[in-house]
Amino acid sequence: MGETTTYFVVKEKAVPEVLLKVVEAKRLLETEKVMTVQEATDAVGISRSSFYKYKDDIFQFHDNAQGTTITLTFQMDDEPGLLSDVLKTIADYRGNILTIHQSIPINGMASLSLSIQILRDTGNVSQMIGSLEQQKGVHRVKVLAKE
Repeated sequence: MGETTTYFVVKEKAVPEVLLKVVEAKRLLETEKVMTVQEATDAVGISRSSFYKYKDDIFQFHDNAQGTTITLTFQMDDEPGLLSDVLKTIADYRGNILTIHQSIPINGMASLSLSIQILRDTGNVSQMIGSLEQQKGVHRVKVLAKE
């Protein structure tokens, strides 16, 4: 009986520093800014053994997102133009919006659910979500699903 693999989506602030450094070392190797694993690990300040221990187990969310659909949920203020601002941010990152559902606002707050197709020319998904979280009137953005 084979081992099952479970995946988690976590915010960067919840990831241990060593794992973030492994991601950075992988990025350096992929962009050929360094030529060897030793150079990459030296540049980010981790051991080669840490790199090899975790390299196959961590990756940035946007690295494998192309061709997939992500579903985001939001809690946001009931303000004119806020939904338009959210949609513009997604358009700026070239995400393809598949579905939009906004609840009727209660006590000045609305829930929003968006399904977004990630295409070849879609920008960095993590940065897009970060931009959405920073918008005035948006209180929570959560990745509900990734297909």
